[in-house]
Amino acid sequence: MKRRLGNILVVCLAIAALYGMQRSKPHYKQLTGPIPVHGKMHETVHTRQFDVTVDDVVFARELALDRFGAPKVLTTSGLWVVVTAQLAATSASNAVAQASWIGPTGLQYDNSDRAGYMPGLPPHSLDPGLPKTARFIFETLPDQVNGATFVVSNQLFPRLDSQAQIAIDDFRRFNDGQPLIVDSFDLRKSMTMSGN
Repeated sequence: MKRRLGNILVVCLAIAALYGMQRSKPHYKQLTGPIPVHGKMHETVHTRQFDVTVDDVVFARELALDRFGAPKVLTTSGLWVVVTAQLAATSASNAVAQASWIGPTGLQYDNSDRAGYMPGLPPHSLDPGLPKTARFIFETLPDQVNGATFVVSNQLFPRLDSQAQIAIDDFRRFNDGQPLIVDSFDLRKSMTMSGN
């Protein structure tokens, strides 16, 4: 009888251990996902294939641009976020194709394609020795600004490759900490562009 109870106890402990291992092990997506490289605004973040430095972040209610030779204004029910960054290839030609804005609550906003194709907007082709100024545009909610992270990688779904994750910690704000929001941001404003 004692032996039978001992065997049942061992089996129960084995089941509990296996269940705990199954619940605590990392998922395949985590094992093969991107390798984060953390940084802050105004500092160069070095990934395996490119370097990135976030220079400026602007929040706007409208975006002004030209489409097919005519002026156009894009509105949103949230906020437009325009991130200006310096990009440089490290050792070989490549492209930066994916960018996301991750809010403090974990909501992820991918790069908006509503502006269409304009110089300085993704995808960005990079060549060694030819750094360029690039813009990334997002639509987000006002409560997803303070404590946000700008995430950029050279692949749409990076696997086992580095990914820059830059804390957005230096933008214009009011005394109460809320972001300064401009009424309209003109995407036609010139950027110092090289390598385009």
